[in-house]
Amino acid sequence: MGKGDAVVVGGGLAGTLAAGALLGHVDTVTLVERDRYPEQPAFRKGVPQGRHLHVFLSGGRRALEELFPGLNGELESAGAHRLEAPRDVITKGGNGWQRRFHEGRHATTSCTRGLFDATVRARVLAEAEGSGTRVEVLQGTEAIGLLGDADRVTGVRVRARDAGRAERELPADLVVDASGRGSRAPKWLTELGAPAPREEVVDAGIGYCTQEFRPAEPLDMTMVIQPRPDCPRGAAWSPVEGGIWLLTLGGVRGHHPPTESSEVPGFVKSLDEPALYEHLLTCEPVSPPYGFRDTSNRRRHYHAPGGVPEGFLAVSDAACTFNPIYGQGMAVAALSGLALRGCLAEGGLRPGFAAAAQRVVARASDTAWLTAVGADRPYATDADATPPGAAERLRSWYFGRLADRAAIDPVVGAAFRDVTYLAAKPSRLLSPSVALRTVLLPRARGLPDPPLRVES
Repeated sequence: MGKGDAVVVGGGLAGTLAAGALLGHVDTVTLVERDRYPEQPAFRKGVPQGRHLHVFLSGGRRALEELFPGLNGELESAGAHRLEAPRDVITKGGNGWQRRFHEGRHATTSCTRGLFDATVRARVLAEAEGSGTRVEVLQGTEAIGLLGDADRVTGVRVRARDAGRAERELPADLVVDASGRGSRAPKWLTELGAPAPREEVVDAGIGYCTQEFRPAEPLDMTMVIQPRPDCPRGAAWSPVEGGIWLLTLGGVRGHHPPTESSEVPGFVKSLDEPALYEHLLTCEPVSPPYGFRDTSNRRRHYHAPGGVPEGFLAVSDAACTFNPIYGQGMAVAALSGLALRGCLAEGGLRPGFAAAAQRVVARASDTAWLTAVGADRPYATDADATPPGAAERLRSWYFGRLADRAAIDPVVGAAFRDVTYLAAKPSRLLSPSVALRTVLLPRARGLPDPPLRVES
């Protein structure tokens, strides 16, 4: 008896990792991708954030290593940078700069999105050989609807994007929606008579831009300046492959960063951090600044009872998407892939699999959702956000005190990084040692100046 066939809608990182999770558990995987992949790592239209800074948080690194042992090393061999926090990443929050020291708990990966996607895709396709699963990639093809009815999805309707625009049907025992924040699955489900999922939205109105530079003398650290109420602007400065550094600038409504290269230094100067501004003046711009504005946090509650028909599963940004400025999306894609593989290992595409898998995948997004929404809620207007409940207001108060203390307190800081780097559940922040220091000790102040040297 066969194991079943799967179709994955979206051939980006989330779709590729979902396909990787399915290897060995189904007979075939058909990956449907609107674009055509470039021969070398490069920007493509299907990844609208592809020109911007991407970091791969330690929780994602660990999930990726479990899915595909050695893949983090392959990325670094291809030019990605391994950065350890808080030794290699200095951060300024609302109350000042965090201390810089060697903790040895969390490493992140910094590289271009094109390199990351190409390296992961090559590994997944290589793993398919000998896995018992046949993988077919349909490039230049878009999904245009689902097959089936309100109780069960049985496949996907697709259309070629070339001149002929031929349509055809792809039958499947499981359809995985990995088409990102622009997913049309809610509409497709209503066309089958199934309910669209309830949506929760928090939009801080943040816009950002990214520009590439080549420094004359690179720094030995990544710099992150977070927006704060008195200066709702921020920046991140981080290395990628080929001797290039990316400058990402962000700001809330009325403070969006420029998309003209001549205006970038002035925006950086307005952050009142001379170390970054003066360093930037010694760097050579090698690209124009590219802007991005679609930064709302949006959660589709497919994981609610009756949220999905049998045979359908939504993963990563298609189900839960976050403000990209926090760099969580790639890590959540890896965590979702690992969660999907774990669910498949319990019995394959058994009856009830879709609902069970949707709940498991949703849990992989919980921590990122709570941290992103907690950070964005103060900037969201009533018209752009689902109103917070009492529990969320209490969480926001506690998280604000905790974030301030994390800047200088190694105990609270370790817990804070465990959660924000997606390596632990939010309950880590409620352990007695962390909670007592957060609530009882005075609200902390960070360092007044950036820590340019690592503490001994």
